[in-house]
Amino acid sequence: MRRSRQSSVDGELEAALRRLQTLDAEALRHEWQRLYGNKAPRLGINLLRGAVAHRLREQAHGGLSPALRRRLREALETGGKTAGSPSLKPGTRLIREWNAVTHEVLVINDGFVWRGQRYASLTAIAREITGTHWSGPRFFGLVRGKGGSRG
Repeated sequence: MRRSRQSSVDGELEAALRRLQTLDAEALRHEWQRLYGNKAPRLGINLLRGAVAHRLREQAHGGLSPALRRRLREALETGGKTAGSPSLKPGTRLIREWNAVTHEVLVINDGFVWRGQRYASLTAIAREITGTHWSGPRFFGLVRGKGGSRG
């Protein structure tokens, strides 16, 4: 019985998602109003369509689990530091060689200092060094790929 109910929900969802592809911006804004209960923000049609599709999927499948909601809330409250995040004490020096240049970062109470300039995150420093987006903790060797802790 559960399997047929899930098949029905999935079929209805797929039909609704297909229908979204045919809607113009005004109709998508009406869908937004119906699904979110407030006026749609000024978004491009693709972003609007994606947000409405997300809400439909969320309603069909229940959204985020309570555990994930709790972890996200904790991350917001702690500035992104969660149980798996590296904890660095002020005064710690991080050293990384990149393209034959050694870079030294000093951990301070409210961020990091690199080349005499304060940064809020290691990711911002890694971006400055490499010119591309990197996870700062990964770039400086504090975590391994796939989020595994180093230590």
